[in-house]
Formats: sequence, structure tokens, C-alpha cells
Amino acid sequence: MLYYLFEYLENQYQLPGASLFQFQTFRSGMAVLFSLLIAMVYGKRIILFLQKKQIGESIRNLGLEGQQQKAGTPTMGGLIIIMSTLLPVLLFADIMNIYIILLVVTTIWMGIIGFIDDYIKIFKKNKEGLKGRFKIIGQVVLGLIVGAVLYFHPDVTVKEKDTTRITESFKVETVFGQETKALRTNVPFFKNNELDYTEWISWAGEGLEKYAWLIFIPVVILIVTAVSNGANLTDGIDGLAAGSSAIIVLTLGIFALVSGNIQFSDYLDIFYIPRVGELLVFIAAFVGALVGFLWYNAYPAQVFMGDTGSLTIGGVIAVIAIIVRKELLIPLLCGIFFAESLSVMLQVGYFKHTKKKYGEGKRIFLMAPLHHHYQKKLYHESKIVTRFWIIGIMLAIISIVTLKVR
Repeated sequence: MLYYLFEYLENQYQLPGASLFQFQTFRSGMAVLFSLLIAMVYGKRIILFLQKKQIGESIRNLGLEGQQQKAGTPTMGGLIIIMSTLLPVLLFADIMNIYIILLVVTTIWMGIIGFIDDYIKIFKKNKEGLKGRFKIIGQVVLGLIVGAVLYFHPDVTVKEKDTTRITESFKVETVFGQETKALRTNVPFFKNNELDYTEWISWAGEGLEKYAWLIFIPVVILIVTAVSNGANLTDGIDGLAAGSSAIIVLTLGIFALVSGNIQFSDYLDIFYIPRVGELLVFIAAFVGALVGFLWYNAYPAQVFMGDTGSLTIGGVIAVIAIIVRKELLIPLLCGIFFAESLSVMLQVGYFKHTKKKYGEGKRIFLMAPLHHHYQKKLYHESKIVTRFWIIGIMLAIISIVTLKVR
């Protein structure tokens, strides 16, 4: 809203300083400050409200040290993250930008699914919460919406290098062509690192390129579902999901910055994506919200995010990665989420296999997800979280390095 207000004031009255709001970096800085302020000031009030209404976590006895002391800790703290993200976005972002619209829809959509799940757990006294199939349906519908918009919307385009020319000062200058619809994405670690989704169907016959959405949209659905569930599984000990997610989102912000800047994208030889730079405002607000929430969620946690937060975080990360065309980096960048999900799949699969073969199920880990395995080995929560953060930072650095290593 302020973006349009100051745009009007600059155009009509040449108000000094109004032009600052045309700079994405300035608005991003304001967004991160506002989101931090909202999360830290109003977050405390939300926690007190949750305590007053006795909206506390119901803890299943898994035999973990310190587990029972967490019973009754306020949950549904994901509301803090959602509120602290959306308010600065509405104030400082160009809310007519298609990418901002997609991320706002994603935040609200996944927040509602998570809220319903938490509501059933707390108020209906059903520890299972929303049935898994309904969660999956919600994630699939969101993936369908995101995939369809990214495929069909005319503002979702790329600009590619067309030619190079010699300027009057004898410098080589890159000339970019027209904006085009393209289903190409970046492939890390490979030279000429492009993957075109249309090639996955065009080989079957001439003219089938127009049906590439039959490939692209299911891929989007798979990514949204996988990442949101991965974030949900990671949210098991104090500060782990919020801190790991902040690292991931900050890295995606760097990708949005270089992809949305014609000079950076030219130098790094990656896609220039028009209008994607506006994502910086949303990402800044989201990082500020996560860090502000971490103020209360770090050990010992005063509030848990619940599925309201974890599903929202995963959905937003997935959609940002798809928008900046870095979805193939997700197993690396979101390595913590990936490891947590993989540990559960391996544990369940191996247990079922051994039970069928030997009549008694065996386990690979002491407990899954992976962070519980280390808790069983008597590592303190803070040590587990800090080491997972360090690994997350290493994975983020490697992900950034892929911009040049090919």
C-alpha cells in the first residue's frame, strides 16, 4: 500500500524522498525491520493469549529427555510468522506483482491447512489432527494452482541473451531479446545448465510442446508436497525448523536478487526473470518473521509453531524455489528437510521389510525423524539444533557456489 502511495506522491507532487520506495532494496530493508518488530513485540502478546486460552502442546511420551517439561507450551505460533510476513508485504511490496500474489496465496492457503490440523489436535483432543489424505489434497490443490499460474500467466517470462555487440567505446555488450514464455530451469553443476520441461514430452511427436503443462504441473505438485512435509517433520525440537528455514529463505533471496537483475544474470549466465526482483520484499519480511519467531522458539521454547507454521514455511520455500527456477537445488539447499524426510521413509520401509521377512521389525535409527535419533543418543537439544544449523549454512554456501561452478 505504501508502495502505491509514495509512487503517487512522487508522480503528482515530486515529494522529496518518495522515490526511495521505488528501490526494492530499500523496501526490503523496511520489510525485514517491520517483520522483526511485529514478531518480537506482538509475538509476546500472541503467546500470552495462547496461554490464556490454554492452547498448549499435547506431548506424546516418546521417552525423550526433557520431553514432559514441554507439555502445555503454547502452540499455533505459526500465526506469528504469518502475521509478521503478510503485514510488511502488504505495506511495502507491489501487491499486483504475480509472484507476490502467488506467495501471499501460498502463505494463507498452507496456514489454513496447518491451522485446521492444530485446531483438531487441541480443541478436538485428537492427537492425529487433520487426516493425512486431507493434508495431501490441500497441498496438491495448491501445487495445481501454482503450477497453472506459472505456466499460463503472461507475466511469468524470461529474457534470454540474444546477441552481443561492440559499443562505440569498443566494449562487448550483451543484448537481451524479448520476454518469452519458457519452461526452462537451471541445472546445478553442469555447463549449459538448462533443462526444458517441454523436451520431456516433445520427443513423443510434433506439436506436443503445448501439452508440457502435463509434465510441469505434476512436478510443481510433487515439490510443494515434499518440501512442506519435510519442513513439518523437521519441526520437532526447539528452534530447528525456524532457524534452518531462515538460512534456506535467505539463500533463495540471493537467487532472487541475481535472477531479477539483468547485470547479475548476464555475468552469472543464468536466466534473467523480469519482475522476480520484487520477491526480495517478501523474502525479507519472511526472514524477519522467522528470526523474530526464533526469539521465542529457541531453547527453551516459549512457543511452538505447530503445523500452522511448519506447513506454511515448507510451502513458501517450495514456491520461491520454483519461481526463481532453482527447484533442482532443493535436495541440496533443503538438505536438512531432505535428511529428516529420508530418515522417516527409510525407518518405516526397513521396519516393514524386516517384519515381513523375519516376523520382527528392525530399525535403522534409534528413532525417526533424524533429530530424535540424536536425542536418543543423549545429545542436548541445543547441540543438535546448532549442528544442524551449521550443516544448513554449509549447504547454503554450496548452493550459492553452484551459480559459478559448472
